[in-house]
Amino acid sequence: MLMPKKVKHRKWQKGSNKRLEVRGSQLSFGMFGIKAMEGKWLTARQIEASRRAMTRFIQRGGKVWIRIFPDKPVTTKGAETPMGKGKGAVDHFVVSVAPGKILFEMDGVTEKVAREALRLAANKLPIKTKFIMEL
Repeated sequence: MLMPKKVKHRKWQKGSNKRLEVRGSQLSFGMFGIKAMEGKWLTARQIEASRRAMTRFIQRGGKVWIRIFPDKPVTTKGAETPMGKGKGAVDHFVVSVAPGKILFEMDGVTEKVAREALRLAANKLPIKTKFIMEL
């Protein structure tokens, strides 16, 4: 799974996700892609599940680019731990996705194959997405 080798701060604050994406909202590498239509945190496990679904469908044909990287640490405290006693340990990593962000790109396959592969990938994600292609 994707995770950073090193982070500047071990534990981050939550922050907000109320914005529209400006950077990373256009196709840059491939002819086809999926774009997020709503904002949410995507975990490294969800990204990996999407990537596997896509690459299995295209069967070593074409190229896939992952345009997101989970670099935000999320902490959790143990079950039945009382209030106080500090912040919990880092549990997993997420990426904060805003509406308009390109998540995956693909090239080297036909439109029909790309549409189906990206549909399978989008089914693994907890957000609404849209298939886009370069004109």
